[in-house]
Amino acid sequence: MDLSSSFSPLGVPLYYTTEEKQFHSLPHLALSPRYVQSSHTIRSIAMGKLTDVTRSNDIQLKIVGHSLTMAMDDGEFFSSRRYCVGGHDWEIRLRPKDPWVGRRDRPLTLKLVLRGAPRTGSGSVKAQLSCCLVDPTQKLRPSEMKTVSHKFHKPGDYSPRAVFMARDELEASGYLTDDSYVVQCAITVLREQPEIAAAAAAAGDSANAAVAPSSELHAYLGALLESKTGADVTFVVSGESFAAHKAILASRSPVFMAELFGAMKVKASERVEVKDMEAPVFKAILHFVYTDTVPELDHRDGEETEAASTATAMAQHLLAGADRYGLERLKLICASKLAERIDVDTVSTTLALAEQHDCSHLKAKCVEFIAAGTAENLDAVLATDGFKHLEASCPSVLTDLVKVARGRKN
Repeated sequence: MDLSSSFSPLGVPLYYTTEEKQFHSLPHLALSPRYVQSSHTIRSIAMGKLTDVTRSNDIQLKIVGHSLTMAMDDGEFFSSRRYCVGGHDWEIRLRPKDPWVGRRDRPLTLKLVLRGAPRTGSGSVKAQLSCCLVDPTQKLRPSEMKTVSHKFHKPGDYSPRAVFMARDELEASGYLTDDSYVVQCAITVLREQPEIAAAAAAAGDSANAAVAPSSELHAYLGALLESKTGADVTFVVSGESFAAHKAILASRSPVFMAELFGAMKVKASERVEVKDMEAPVFKAILHFVYTDTVPELDHRDGEETEAASTATAMAQHLLAGADRYGLERLKLICASKLAERIDVDTVSTTLALAEQHDCSHLKAKCVEFIAAGTAENLDAVLATDGFKHLEASCPSVLTDLVKVARGRKN
């Protein structure tokens, strides 16, 4: 007898046979048979370290009984089965209407949860969840890819939310068929290995070695990006087109790898539309991918306030973009720049970004700035629009602020 599995709103498994559909009166999450329990590993050199990149194959989550999810409480969610990727056990949680993202429309959200300790080794692990809505009939292209990343330290840790569209948008999108919709997901686990070249380089006879000129690779790749020679993919961002090279993008970003070559590959990937991002931000991301530099963030002390504000705003947008595409070095560069430029006007928006994109050092700097300031300084921060956004989108941060403030008083 053919046995299938589904999940109740509280994540409790319900089992039914294909001949007996009595549980279809409840909304549930069905696991697509297209998921295969295997994964594949790619090894790449990044920042002088060898990185193992392990990705799951296709995971398709089908929500059956969409109309019935209106009766679910705000805190209820669907839990997937467990998947072993990169030696760790993972679970995907889906909330049909999430009230905790600072939006009144309560959108569909997903998050990745570490369920089991590492089977080999120890310590933290960095992982990403990439997901999009798909049309089983293939009449519609997949929706925009949503990607969240997080460093997991122990079982029960979970990633930030991947935020999709609101309920009314979903119902009008075309992805809802027969009161059901499908979310396609992939889990990516990144594990860094110790440096392998430093010892060999140090052992050489530096006195007799010829002095090699500094590398010009970044200049050549930058020129390649500008010339568009051999470009095989075009990104459309806010109405502006950018030509690029799939292989270069995939070699630098696990998200680009998944989008252009992996299980999450978008059909007709020669032309990719990027939503929720401004053209100058995407242009800066491409420039970094090719050259490993971010000239948009460069400004000197004493420059005009407007120029400094522009650089800070770009750093905030680039931090979110770096996290979206798994560009860890760019993310660290942006976090470092923002930590240097914390002031009354920027601290709240920067703190919200640090919380949403798992930048613990930057978050600590922002909390310290607010808690250590004068009463006048605090009043000025509370009066900013950024603080109102912080209250709505990251209410848990307020608890951290109170704890730090109390600690200082004691």
